[in-house]
Amino acid sequence: MELRHLRYFVAVAEERHFGRAAERLNMAQPPLSQQIRKLENELGAELFHRDRRPIDLTEAGRAFLEEARLTLIQAGHAMETARRAKRGLIGRITVGTVASATYDVLQRVLRTYRERFPDVRLTVRELSSPEQLLALEQRQIHIGFLRPPVTDEKLRVAIVAREPFVVALPADHPLAQKKRISLRTLERESLVLFPRSEAPGFRDQIINLCRSAGFEPRLVQEANQTDTMISLVAAGLGVTLMPASIQRLNLAGVVYRPVAEQTPPAELYAAWRADETSTAMLALVDVIRAFASVTEDHARA
Repeated sequence: MELRHLRYFVAVAEERHFGRAAERLNMAQPPLSQQIRKLENELGAELFHRDRRPIDLTEAGRAFLEEARLTLIQAGHAMETARRAKRGLIGRITVGTVASATYDVLQRVLRTYRERFPDVRLTVRELSSPEQLLALEQRQIHIGFLRPPVTDEKLRVAIVAREPFVVALPADHPLAQKKRISLRTLERESLVLFPRSEAPGFRDQIINLCRSAGFEPRLVQEANQTDTMISLVAAGLGVTLMPASIQRLNLAGVVYRPVAEQTPPAELYAAWRADETSTAMLALVDVIRAFASVTEDHARA
């Protein structure tokens, strides 16, 4: 049995006339009658009372009509689903991200993607950069928003953000009165940092910024989460350096001040497997590359 046989049958059942059904199907009447007879032979039951005018369904025909309609609807849905999947319109993507990416870049990327592909299911997992690299290797996530470095040759990378650094410090700190803060003035301050296991590249960048300013940082406290670090700053346990987008985390007792010196920016990468074939994922990569292009243009300006 073929789907076309079901369409022929439904047309005849709804028109109750072989001639009108043939016109509706844009075919000649004799082939239509032959196909209906072939269908009846396959089913082993007559579907129509042909001796009535207009023709009428038999009891078997009425039962078959309901199922035939449902089958055609389901088949149409299946075909549309396949077409939408091919265009990247449906699917499921698991995204890994560091917390700091959620304040700006990740929101904009996922909002743009959701507007274009509303039926793709997105799941976001907050993971450290090393955890994301492992999750990508094990195919537990499809894409990660993480801090450098990324050295795995099996991954593709796009730089989606380059941000200046700001100093986060307690609101009652003497340096909070300044509009900009020189790195050198942090020489006697206690720094709150990520542990090396959570953000090795980002931690090293902070330490190197301090060393380039002529001093060895005093490390007083480590925290695994960005919001925990800022809470420790609010509690007066130290200060920290963070990408400028952290200012969206408006926590009481903390103020943010730009770094006075021009420093290398804090970079945020998107990374995905080079052998990725999911149409939905590749569509997300296109959105990300558009953001990366804008990031490059801003960097050159």
